[in-house]
Amino acid sequence: MFKPHVAFTSEVRTAMRGGDGSVSIEHIWKPGVEMGSPARMFSRLILQPGCSIGWHVHENEEEIFYILAGQARIDDNGTEVIASAGDSVITRSGEGHSVACEGTDTLEILACIIRYGNE
Repeated sequence: MFKPHVAFTSEVRTAMRGGDGSVSIEHIWKPGVEMGSPARMFSRLILQPGCSIGWHVHENEEEIFYILAGQARIDDNGTEVIASAGDSVITRSGEGHSVACEGTDTLEILACIIRYGNE
């Protein structure tokens, strides 16, 4: 099934998970509507400098970040890393993370959250 980028829906979340500023979320595929998998998110996240997504823990799911552009400061389950375009991070069930735009360029992340089992 093809979907042109002009058909993606977007939303802006302020103080996402207790983070700073706003995060623009471009929903590429809609879970339960367009995707038949147990994924609950397949989206592009856009963070401007100074913006972040606060610390949170995933339960019964995992989230994969693939950095498309910019630099991210990621708290990867208690270990801080700097991730750049081409890098990826996975947060498994029971683990936590946060992400912040590092530097002066816009941060773009492809994010996929996959539920375990039929939950």
